[in-house]
Amino acid sequence: MSQPYETTQGPLSPTAEATARIVEGGPAYLADLARRLAPYFARSESRQRAMAYLQGLLSAAERKNSWQLAEICGEATPYGFQYLLNRADWDAEAVRDELRRYVIQHLGDPNGVLVLDETGFLKKGQHSAGVARQYSGTAGKVENCQIGVFLGYASPLGHVLLDRELYLPVAWTKDRERCRQAGIPEARGFATKPQLACQMLARALAAGVPARWVTGDCVYGNDRRLRRWLEARPQAYVLAVSGKEYLGVRGQQRQVKTILASLPAAGWSRLSAGDGTKGPRWYDWHWLPLAKPVEAGWRRWLLVRRSVSTPTELQAYVVFAPHTATLEAVVRVAGSRWTIESAFEAAKGEVGLDHYEVRSWTGWHRHMTLAMWAYALLVGMRAGLIALEMLKKSRPPTQERSTPAAFTAHQGR
Repeated sequence: MSQPYETTQGPLSPTAEATARIVEGGPAYLADLARRLAPYFARSESRQRAMAYLQGLLSAAERKNSWQLAEICGEATPYGFQYLLNRADWDAEAVRDELRRYVIQHLGDPNGVLVLDETGFLKKGQHSAGVARQYSGTAGKVENCQIGVFLGYASPLGHVLLDRELYLPVAWTKDRERCRQAGIPEARGFATKPQLACQMLARALAAGVPARWVTGDCVYGNDRRLRRWLEARPQAYVLAVSGKEYLGVRGQQRQVKTILASLPAAGWSRLSAGDGTKGPRWYDWHWLPLAKPVEAGWRRWLLVRRSVSTPTELQAYVVFAPHTATLEAVVRVAGSRWTIESAFEAAKGEVGLDHYEVRSWTGWHRHMTLAMWAYALLVGMRAGLIALEMLKKSRPPTQERSTPAAFTAHQGR
C-alpha cells in the first residue's frame, strides 16, 4: 500500500503572492463555476442570484448573511437572496453532486481520505429546523444549536467539505407538525449521526470518489453497524473508539479501556501524525491484531496513540485494512481526521459556512451547499497554483504559459 500524504493544509496556505495570483485567476474559475451550475437553475434570475451569492461568500466581508451580501451586491434588501435559499426552483442535491464531480476532477487522488465529523451552529429560538439543546463540539458544551454531519475529502492538493446532512433529534421527528412548519420532508425520520454518515459515504463511493481510507472520531467508530458496512464493501478505515467499546481480542470480547490498561511498556513507535501549526505532531503508537475479518487479505488492528508529554493520555482506533498496511501509513490516516476540523474553521472564517439566517430545512441545505462550493473553489484555486508550479518545473522556460491557461491545459480541459 502506498504511503498517505501529509494531511495538513500548511503547504496550501497561500502566501501574499499566491493570494494575488488566486485573485487574478478568479474570474476564470468563476466562469467555469457558472457553466457547471447553469443546468441546475431553471430561471436565469436564479442562476444570476446564485452566482452573486457565491461571489458574496468569497468576498472579504466580515459577515456573510443575506443582509451583508445584499449590501455588497448593491441591493436595498436581502429578499432576493432569501428567495434563492428558501423558495427558488433549484435542486441543492444536484448542485452538491456537481460539487462532488468538481472535487474528483481537481483534487481527486487514489490515496484520498473520506473524513466524517459534525459541527454545531448556535441558534436562538426553537423554530430553525433541527434546533435543540444538544452537545456541540464547537462550543464544547450543551447549547441551543443545530448539528450538521459532514463528509470531508482530503487529498495531497487540499481538503474540502464534500457532503452534508442536518441531524434531527428525536424530539423533532416525533413532532410531524413542527417538521412540516420547518419544511422537513414527510419521509424524513430519525437517523443517528453514523446512519447519516453512512448515507453520505454510500453516495461518495457510488459516485467514484477516489478514496483509499475512511476516518472519523468515536461517534462513528463506536458504531459497529457502520464498521461492518465498510468491511462488507470492503473499504479500509481508521476509526477512533472510546474506552467503553468492546472488541474481539484472542477469541473473546474485551472492553477497550481494559485493553489499554494492559498495554506493554515496550513496543511503541514514535511517529508523526502529520504537520500541525507548530510542526510535526509526534505521538507514540502501538498496534495489536484483533479478530480476523471475513474478507481474505484484510486484517483488523487496535491502534493506540499515546501523548509524548502526558503518557497517560491514550486514544484508541479500530483499523480495517489490507494485511500489507504499515503502521506508518495507518498513523497518517489517523492524523488526517483533523483536516475536517481545519475545513470547518476555514469555511466558517472564509466563506461564511455559519453565517446563515435561514430557518427551514431547504434553506439550511442550500446555504451549506453553496458555502461548500465557495470553499472548494478556494481550495481548487490553490491546488491550481500548485499544479501550475509543478507544470512549470517540468517544462523548459520557453514553453511556460500564463495562469489559468496552463492549469486548464494541465487538467486536460
